[in-house]
This record gives sequence, structure tokens and C-alpha cells, in this order.
Amino acid sequence: MEQAYDNDQAITRDSLYGTCAEPTYGGITSFMRRRYTRDLRGVDLVVSGVPFDTATTNRPGSRFGPRAIRAASVQMAWARHWPWEFDPFEHLAVVDYGDCAFDHGTPQDTPATIEAHAARILDAGCGLLTLGGDHFISYPLLKAHAKKHGPLALIHFDAHSDTWPDPDGQRIDHGTMFYHAAREGLVDPACSVQVGLRTTNDDVMGFQVLDAREVNRSTPERIAELIRVRVGERPVYLTFDIDCLDPAFAPGTGTPVCGGLSSHQALEILRGLRGIDLVGMDVVEVAPSYDSAEITALAGATLAMEMVCLYAVRHKVDHR
Repeated sequence: MEQAYDNDQAITRDSLYGTCAEPTYGGITSFMRRRYTRDLRGVDLVVSGVPFDTATTNRPGSRFGPRAIRAASVQMAWARHWPWEFDPFEHLAVVDYGDCAFDHGTPQDTPATIEAHAARILDAGCGLLTLGGDHFISYPLLKAHAKKHGPLALIHFDAHSDTWPDPDGQRIDHGTMFYHAAREGLVDPACSVQVGLRTTNDDVMGFQVLDAREVNRSTPERIAELIRVRVGERPVYLTFDIDCLDPAFAPGTGTPVCGGLSSHQALEILRGLRGIDLVGMDVVEVAPSYDSAEITALAGATLAMEMVCLYAVRHKVDHR
């Protein structure tokens, strides 16, 4: 008997809910085969890309990250995300909003454009998962989220602190975002934590730092507990720079640093954060031109799905 497939669910699916299989090797590659739309009526969570990488200090190319993460995600879209006991898409109405549009020829206008893009989505009552793009995009995203939720607790996975000083505030640079976020009160360093750091910056600006050596000497469960204690019940913004992973697991990034986390460690730490008040999230710095067998894009897509599950737990599954 011939098996009937529903394909191109990014445009043909009738419902915003549910998981349905279609061939992984073809079709339109929205994130996890969710519907492409800008109609936010009834939507719980929006996935959107910001293909911006001109703030990069080393190797550019993360402008292609959103496309690569979406393409990698489709091979996971056929079944419930393992090892979670529920399908987040049975509880959350999730759409792929497409990418933020900006004029690359007027870079000074891009931060405000990204902030306005995020604000439109948040003002519609939706959560937002953003696919980058270089890490600078977290700064305007934090501005939009802080306007809605107030000062945020930041959970920041990275090889770099991204708190290098920029006293004049003139730089559009992927190494200064959290310097500005802390100084402007967008995030509260006393409730925030940076995980996996392994580059030198002696001024931690009040952030708790769980560097790569500490993570590698500990267990994911202990690291997750330290993070949970730090953020408490504050609204949380979670940002994951893919270079937090060791280059063995994520070579496709602009500024790789040896000695990082394994994919297993990162995923287990995220799963250990179940119950945090997650209000915003991003996965950034996937640069597919430096990738090997698309493993970095796949890591980014998998980490993004962990965030979807964390969001579903907090807002739907455990709080019904």
C-alpha cells in the first residue's frame, strides 16, 4: 500500500500544533517544519532569524547561520524531541516568522531595526527564539525583552565574556553586548551567570562565571543547579554562542577556542534548567562555511530545540 506523505508543511500544515513526518531530505526548510507566517494570532512562540554578521571580529559568515540551523532542524522534525517526555509542539503554537530585514548599507541603523523587529513579536504576546547571526544581535534583543519584562537574569553560554569595555558606546561589536547590557540595567549581573568562558577578561562586571575548566571538572547536574540558584525566579534571557562548544563539536564558527564543552555537556546542562522563567532566547555564531559535515548547524538546531522544550515546560506543561 502506498504511503501518503504530507510535505512542505512550512506552508501546507493546517494547524500550528503537532508533529508530522515528511521526508527529511526535501521540502521547504522552516525551523522544525513549522508554518512560515507573520500572522501571530494564537501563536505562543516565534522562531525568527537575524542574518547579521558585520560585528564579527574574526571570521565572518554567521549571516548564513539562520538558514543552516533551519536546514539542520528538519532531520529532527519527524518525531518528539528526545529525551523529553512530551512533544512541545502539542502544547505550544510555534511559527517560523522568517528573518529580520535590514539594510546592510546602513549598519548604524541595524541595532534599532533588530530591536523593533523583536518588539513587534513580543508586543503580540509571543515568546521569541532568535537564530543568529553574530552575537551582537543579543544586545538589541535584550533591549526589547527588558522593555517588556524589566531587568533580566542572563544565562550566557560562550567561550568569551563579551563584556569588553566600550565607554563611548559607539561600537557595533560582538564583544561588547553584555558590557552595555549590565551598565544599562537590561540584565542584573547579581542574578546572571556566564558558562564555558575560556578567554581572558579580568573584569567580570558582577557576573558569576562558571568557566570551561570548572564545567569540565564538574557534572552537568551540578552546573545546572548553580545556574538555577543564581537566576532564582527572575525572568531569564538565555543566549548560547555556539563557540561555547569545543571546536571538535562546533568547528563552524567565527572565533573557535579549544577546551570547550561537549555537545553532551551543554545539552544536559540545559535539560537541568527545567522550570526557570525563560522569556527569551537565542542561538548565535553558527558560520556554516567553516563547518564540517554540518555538525555545528546540527548542534545549533538541537540546542534551539532544548530551549523550545524549556519554554514549553515553564509556560504550558508544568503550569497548566
